[in-house]
Amino acid sequence: MIGVFGGTFDPVHNGHLRIALELRQQLGLDELRFVPCRQPPHRPMPYASAEQRLAMLQLAVAGQSEFVIDERELRREGPSFMVDTLASIRTEEQDTPLCLVLGGDAFVGLAGWHRWRQLIDLAHLVIAHRPGTPFILEGELLELYQQRQVDNAASLREAPAGHILLCPVTQLDISSTAIREHLREGGSGRYLLPDDVWMYMQQQHLYIE
Repeated sequence: MIGVFGGTFDPVHNGHLRIALELRQQLGLDELRFVPCRQPPHRPMPYASAEQRLAMLQLAVAGQSEFVIDERELRREGPSFMVDTLASIRTEEQDTPLCLVLGGDAFVGLAGWHRWRQLIDLAHLVIAHRPGTPFILEGELLELYQQRQVDNAASLREAPAGHILLCPVTQLDISSTAIREHLREGGSGRYLLPDDVWMYMQQQHLYIE
């Protein structure tokens, strides 16, 4: 079973890595793929270049064999639509169960994604949710959740796609946006990201205007 964790990773930080670790363990994933986005469809272009963001990811997951970096979106021109990415992975992996990792906020806003209804035909949807935080669904998304929800990870291995699982995780109060703002104000990135990533950012003078 393969996890798919997309994002701009601008920069990758310890919050990303902690969620990835906990979900790999909870779900028993054979591997978890980080899929850095080249061109986000609904937000400005990342501050760091594709090459820099890839380099930071490579430093962050070095030595973690269960973590894999999938570069297909960086190689693909145009907006990076997850539905296209999952379709490409599905073609390669045949009937292997795929698990698309989404934060709670991302799932609540899923109806704004390109061809979002097709996502669950290509992968299971795994929602990384911090217990105690709001999780309110409405309309068609609520209906989908009620129809497809399962309550254990074992159910995900029974089909290649089609289920939704809510997973409690320890979400550290860290975001890429907050890190960038902190650095612009002269702050340090130490202990917010892996040391090797922080050293690379200093060498590249990233996020300092």
